[in-house]
Formats: sequence, C-alpha cells, structure tokens
Amino acid sequence: MIRVANAPCSWGVIENIDGERGTYATVLNEMQQTGYEGTELGDWGFMPTDPHALSGELARRKLALLGSWVSVALHDRNRHAESERDAVRTAQLLAQVGGPHSVVVLGNDPYTDPVRTRHAGRIRPEHGLSDEGWTVFAQGAERVARAVRRESGLRTVFHHHIGTWVETPAEIERFLSLTDPEVMGLCFDTGHYTFGGGDAVEGLRRHAERVWHVHFKDHEPRVAERSREQGWDGVTSVAQGVFCELGQGSIDFPGVLRELQQLDFRGWIVVEQDVLPGMGSPRESARRNREYLRGLGV
Repeated sequence: MIRVANAPCSWGVIENIDGERGTYATVLNEMQQTGYEGTELGDWGFMPTDPHALSGELARRKLALLGSWVSVALHDRNRHAESERDAVRTAQLLAQVGGPHSVVVLGNDPYTDPVRTRHAGRIRPEHGLSDEGWTVFAQGAERVARAVRRESGLRTVFHHHIGTWVETPAEIERFLSLTDPEVMGLCFDTGHYTFGGGDAVEGLRRHAERVWHVHFKDHEPRVAERSREQGWDGVTSVAQGVFCELGQGSIDFPGVLRELQQLDFRGWIVVEQDVLPGMGSPRESARRNREYLRGLGV
C-alpha cells in the first residue's frame, strides 16, 4: 500500500534559504489537518531532536516519521568525516522515532556552489565534476551510507537536486554507476528530475531498481522556460513557482503512479512543493495537493 506524507519544505523550511517560517508545531498541525499520514524531519533542529519529545509530538498528531534530508559535502574529501557524523546523528534519531524502515536522504548542500546555483535548469557538461571529482563524490556517498547502516541499521538514498552537483539525468546515471546498489538507493524527485532535463515517467522506469524513496513535486514548464530565457538562478526559479502545486504542471502523475504500481512499490509518496518563506498559504496548497492525489486513487 502506498501512503502519502508531506515535508517541511512545503512550508518554506529549505536548506540555505532565509526568511520567517512557521513553527514545527504549526507545520505538523497543518499536515495532520490536511490529510497526510507522515512527515520528513526537515532541517536538523527544526523539530525536536530529543527522541522522546519528537515521538510525543508526532503521536499526538498520528503522523509517522519516515525520513530526513541530510546536507552533505561529498565533493570535498576533507568534509567526508563531517558528512558522516551528521548523517549518523540523523539516522539514530530516525531509527528511534521512525523505526527500521526510515531512510536517510543525502544531498549535497543546495545552493552553495555559485556555478551550479546560477545554471540550475540549464546545466551543461562543463559545469560538472571532473573524473577525479566523481570518484571523490561517490566514495563519500558510500562512506556515509555504510556508516548509517552500521550505526543505525537504516538505508540511505541519494537525492538529485537543482543547485547541487547531481542534477541532470546524465549526472544521476553517472552517480548510480559509481555506487553500490546494495548500499545506495535513489530518492526519485519528479520535479527536480524534470527541471534538470528529464522525463519523470521515463526516469522512474529507468532507475526502478534503485528507487527506494519518492518525492512528488510538479514542474511549471512556462516558468522553467522563462528561467532559461532570463538566466535565473535556482533560488529565483523556486521563488517564481517552478515547482507548482500537483496537477498544475507538466508531470504525468497518473503515469508515475502506474510505474510505481508495476514496481509493487510499498513505500511513501512524499509531497514536496518547494516554496520560499512567505510564499502563499502552505496549508491550502497542502490541502489541494492531497485532494489531487485522492483523485488519483491514493
């Protein structure tokens, strides 16, 4: 059975983005009120990091904890130990509160590299890692994933993401080819995959055996086209609504769901409508997104 969750980024809790945000209590209340069954953790420290306190907050709202993004610096060998510590810390909290099926979602810290941020949505090969850089990146990812499994028993997935070192379909292919499929899965994000230049249904089909976690995010093609024409950076594209409400963009979600059903996928769909702090009404967007998915039978 596929279950539906949301994530704090739908309320503007996004790494390296400043601005006034609601409290974690508001976010969790609104998730529960709009029909979601689970949540991701959000930035470390946004929700309580004491396992007993966090378990109580979630239990009061009948929400499951199913995973958490962890920002890492896999391109920098000197920061692999730091990345490992951060991932293990998060994994241990997830294991205690969310249980053995929770996942650590790795992603290089978004919007910190100026070239990748500036060219988000129009990455060319010359903007990418060197062969040596790819080796360092993949080694760091496996080191972190092995430590997470060793210290918590949890699985690790990698999240391709605009404004980071793995955005395009070709870069995702390269990363997966360099990492052990027994250790590293993929968090397949429909919106990031599309804005990065791919087709979500085709990408899901192509990487089916590595997809252990799924983010549902739509993609507004007119905004994406304006971004490319005007040379917006990744943050500006998000602010202009490139990741719109579900069903309002170009992604074939019925087709994505058919692929998941053919895979006998039994995990979570996590709605992630990235918004910046102060953009619109997250609660109302969350409600409309949930109604859209109900209309598709989930």
